[in-house]
Amino acid sequence: MDDKQNLEQENRRLQIENESLKFRIKHLTEENKKLKEAYVTIQAKAEQEEEFISNTLLKQIEALKKEKEIIALKYEQEEECLTNDLSRKLNQLLAEKKEFEKTHQHENGVLIAKLMGKIEKLESETNQKQTSLEQLRREKVELENTLEQEQEALVNKLWKRMDKLEEEKKGLQLKLEMK
Repeated sequence: MDDKQNLEQENRRLQIENESLKFRIKHLTEENKKLKEAYVTIQAKAEQEEEFISNTLLKQIEALKKEKEIIALKYEQEEECLTNDLSRKLNQLLAEKKEFEKTHQHENGVLIAKLMGKIEKLESETNQKQTSLEQLRREKVELENTLEQEQEALVNKLWKRMDKLEEEKKGLQLKLEMK
């Protein structure tokens, strides 16, 4: 009888241990399922954030490109306007000079002096406007350099953020694997 009782006790102990292990397996399975769901949620959020950052940076780059195009167009228009204005003034002065030479031969000396003064003034204006034009060109180059630097900084920032998210992702995967 002792053997039978021992066997029955051992059987009950093993049944209890079996039930305990089944409960633990069920609990661990549920916890594993929750962790997988959390991982999927975190992964989706990370992808959404990466996409949002990418879209934001792309929009900023597009805006900067449009701004660059507008600045270049304004520069070209101003350059053309200055050139046309200077050409018109020069043509006007040349026409005035010819007219004065035809109609007023006796005032030739005085008029030539006046025209020379105007031409010198026009040349001075031309030099000033040329200097202004060169300054605009330098500013254009500086703006383009600044734009390129900003674009590069934005791209670097995106890469850093993506690297950080990738590290977080790897850390979460390690934690998930460890459990």
